[in-house]
Amino acid sequence: EKNLIKRILVAGSTGYLGRFVCQELKARGHFVRALARSPEKLVPLRDSLDEIVEAEVTRPETLEHVCDGIDVLFSSVGITRQKDGLTFRDVDYQGNKNLLDLALQAGVQKFVYVSVLNGSRLRHLDIVNAHEAFIDELVASGIDYTAVRPTGYFSDISVVFEMARKGRVWLIGSGTNRVTPIRGADLAVVCADAIENAEREIAVGGPQVMTWREVAQLAFEVLDQPAKVTCIPVWLMWAVVRLVRLFKRHQGELLAFLTTMATTDAVAPETGTRTLEQHFREVKGTQGDQNGV
Repeated sequence: EKNLIKRILVAGSTGYLGRFVCQELKARGHFVRALARSPEKLVPLRDSLDEIVEAEVTRPETLEHVCDGIDVLFSSVGITRQKDGLTFRDVDYQGNKNLLDLALQAGVQKFVYVSVLNGSRLRHLDIVNAHEAFIDELVASGIDYTAVRPTGYFSDISVVFEMARKGRVWLIGSGTNRVTPIRGADLAVVCADAIENAEREIAVGGPQVMTWREVAQLAFEVLDQPAKVTCIPVWLMWAVVRLVRLFKRHQGELLAFLTTMATTDAVAPETGTRTLEQHFREVKGTQGDQNGV
């Protein structure tokens, strides 16, 4: 029977996507155990959770029993802002590897992991390579798994809206590369479906394909402001990336990732219902209150 209720551990539950995943799984009747290093961040999600476990994926000694009695492990664990000097490799790779080791010991049936679209082609970037190295481990482990590969989250694209609010949007390159951004709630539906279906890899984008220039124009339209867009030459951005990398490796790698994403197409099969325009209008309505809309 496909729709059997499962006991699911959600790692990354306090992140933009993780919160939506907890809500979607609970709405489907599953048992949801959330793993968090800061449980107080889960207070708004109380109704979507059955259990909360305080642990840190980078510290195996805190994880001892987190997988006990669990059928499926879902992880969207990763870092963007660097804390405690941890690197992408420490968190995105090793943190998830720590979870996988426990899952295998505990007899967990399936691991659903969120990576990046076109990951195998972007392994020259630290952040992507950490994700992909973990997927190598998943494949080698023999556990049933699904790698979900989204384009960009609405929460990431909101950076463009914030620039527009300040009067000018800076784009990298020509702004003609295309993206299919997706809302967390729409992506959570795909993640919850992945628990039940047999696909190994799922590329997923939102309902619209847009160029970065169109994203910028849309932000100005929603704000009722004249569109002011400045394009930064790609060569200049890469020069900046090289400079920043010398002094701050983590920030430099994030910048390299952003530059790559802005100058390559990130188009995936379209899904979901919520458009970027609806999202921008919502962000505008909450006057910059960015609580995960």
